[in-house]
Amino acid sequence: MLTRQWYREKYQLDRMTFRDLMWAYVLYPSIQVYAVLFISSIVIAVGIFSYFPVSPLQLLGSIVATLVAYPFVEYGVHRFLLHARFLYQSEWTAALWKRIHFDHHQDPNDLRVLFGSVSNTLPTLVVSTVPIGFSIAGWAGVPLSFATALGCFMVYELCHCMQHLRVTPKNTFLRRLKRHHLLHHFHNEQGNFGITSLICDHLFGTEYSSAEKTPVSPTVSNLGYQDEERLLYPWVAQLSEHKES
Repeated sequence: MLTRQWYREKYQLDRMTFRDLMWAYVLYPSIQVYAVLFISSIVIAVGIFSYFPVSPLQLLGSIVATLVAYPFVEYGVHRFLLHARFLYQSEWTAALWKRIHFDHHQDPNDLRVLFGSVSNTLPTLVVSTVPIGFSIAGWAGVPLSFATALGCFMVYELCHCMQHLRVTPKNTFLRRLKRHHLLHHFHNEQGNFGITSLICDHLFGTEYSSAEKTPVSPTVSNLGYQDEERLLYPWVAQLSEHKES
């Protein structure tokens, strides 16, 4: 019921204030789920630690390693999954791709398609964090690493929202992040994949800060899903037409 009520509202980030965004953020069901899981994971980690104690340095190591790995996971998912074309080329994954990224590039200010869905984000976080936590701090490190990634992802969601909000951040780094991401949406989607960090774009040569030196992409809003692609793989187009009707 709460999810339906949230989605019945209209949330256009270019018309919202920071206060409007914060209310929408804390009321969004997925954010509430992440918050509950974040607290629960820490409690579980404490419980496991009481039965299988490890060095505090190992616990700290699982947190630090997750923090280091997170920007790379964020970058990898965005560049190689969300911007990959194989998802819309299959009838089985077309709806998934439409929901998790195509709709966002079609209307970057629509908050309803900006947030990730629990069914997609949680498996990604689990797969990314379980090996890190277990290899460094055993079973106690697993929920601790997962909680760290959940905290990072909640920050990611808020940061992503603020980058589309018509508010200029006072912090220099946040202003740079905002420009970095808006160029990705409105100039050329083939670069600037980082949302909360610039390091991976810099390391892998996909960062650009000047619109003058980078050509405008003709597929910045449709991610290459046009012309022949729509004819060969019609499922996203059919879903879009069904939604409009």
